[in-house]
Amino acid sequence: MKFGKNICILNVGGTKYAFTREVIKDFPLRRVSRLHSCSSEKEVLEVCDDYDRERNEFFFDRHSEAFVFIMLYVRSGKLRFVPQMCELSFYNEMIYWGLESSHLEFCCQRRLEDRMSETFTYFSEDDIKAEVESRCEEEHVGRLGNARWLERMRRTFEEPASSVAAQILASVSVIFVITSMVILCASTLPDWDTAKNNSVEEHRIIEAVCIGWFTAECIVRFIVSRDKSLTGDNPQLQRAGVTLRVLRIMRIFWLIKLARHFLGLQTLGLTLRRCYREMVMLLVFVCVAMAIFSALAQLLEHGLDLETSNEDYASIPAACWWVIISMTTVGYGDMYPITIPGRVLGGVCVVSGIVLLALPITFIYHSFVQCYHELKYRSARSMRSLSSEFLN
Repeated sequence: MKFGKNICILNVGGTKYAFTREVIKDFPLRRVSRLHSCSSEKEVLEVCDDYDRERNEFFFDRHSEAFVFIMLYVRSGKLRFVPQMCELSFYNEMIYWGLESSHLEFCCQRRLEDRMSETFTYFSEDDIKAEVESRCEEEHVGRLGNARWLERMRRTFEEPASSVAAQILASVSVIFVITSMVILCASTLPDWDTAKNNSVEEHRIIEAVCIGWFTAECIVRFIVSRDKSLTGDNPQLQRAGVTLRVLRIMRIFWLIKLARHFLGLQTLGLTLRRCYREMVMLLVFVCVAMAIFSALAQLLEHGLDLETSNEDYASIPAACWWVIISMTTVGYGDMYPITIPGRVLGGVCVVSGIVLLALPITFIYHSFVQCYHELKYRSARSMRSLSSEFLN
């Protein structure tokens, strides 16, 4: 901060706080710490709502009582909701000052998730960031005609609900994906070679059309994308035959494109992205239980009595397969314990699997419901804007 006095006054909704420049520099709230890097009053007014040069006072037209609780978090490290204040309103105040939902205490996080699950009239952190980016893009695009055309093309290919043309393009893309997947799956059938010999030209034409569509779509997406990055060839695939097989099988991943057109797949992807900590916790639970039960199963079924040993449990890695299908209660029956101690261990393994898998599921379920409502609200908002565009 190259102007003003050494003492800075923050005026938040009429409540004033005095800090030194050094404190402002390392302040835990991002919006406040940004004041230190401002070199002119113009930059300051981009961070706050008003500035008094004589008093070196920065005014923020925000909820003063909410900021009191945020300051308590700065001092004590514990952030809780303001009594008698809407959780969503306080959450918007948190986002404004640079905090996230993870800064809340655990009980308040649950309250916020329940509140978000009950209503659609809220904006998440992603919504606010997307809104800010959209405004910046519109200002930039308004000055450049070529950039406007590229932006429209990008939205047409990336956002199926952005316009009528985008919906038509998305429908055609889905048809090509499904056609390509059907041909790929049918090619693994035993009778496929006979059918292919009878109609070689038809199969070649269909595959050529699908590959041509995917190639053209990739080229257009590369042209209109904001971030263009190229990757080199994989040096591990030395044989041409293996390379062609891998590339052919990679077409199955075109099914991921369907996530842009179906709310359920979008909800699943967003839930997995937000619940990666819970997923890692679930994986750790399974790995620890698998290591313990597989070692005990190998010892009880094969290591104690070599004369009546069960060959299915000859090694700990082999016993890991039995632990996985037992903990998930699948139980194929391809391998099972034959000794009494082994059967007791199997029962304990099944019950433990039910308990361990059920513990993180509750958190994932709440996040799934929240993501579903959030995406449903976004979809409804996009459809309203699309209807307005169509009518205009």
